[in-house]
Amino acid sequence: MTMTTAEADKILSANFAPWVLDLGLCVEAVGEDRAILRLPWSERLAREGGGLSGQALMAAADTATVIAVSAARGGFVPMTTVQQSTSFQRAVTGSDVLIEAVLTKLGRRMAFADITLSDAASGALAARASTVYALMG
Repeated sequence: MTMTTAEADKILSANFAPWVLDLGLCVEAVGEDRAILRLPWSERLAREGGGLSGQALMAAADTATVIAVSAARGGFVPMTTVQQSTSFQRAVTGSDVLIEAVLTKLGRRMAFADITLSDAASGALAARASTVYALMG
């Protein structure tokens, strides 16, 4: 059975630090091997010049991976980031960002994902990331 967005939002609210919750992320969709989250535009997250900060985008990619792994496993399990690599391709100004994390491999102890971050208004690709997680439970 596929996890619902409401269940995924509960995982988000119950398992992340307050500063991550302050990003305002919400789960748009979940599947057996993926999750799509929305990062709402906020002046608080913008850098000088109006572009959304890379730190916010990287935290959103990391968070989306946790939700994707949780959806694939049927619920939250303790996990930790082992590696994250992000390539920024264009600034996002004045628009929400859609973050899609797709699991490329899910083992018993490790998970691997590719993440795309896109400007929600234009659909333009803003960044790509890859993550590796150690599953603790």
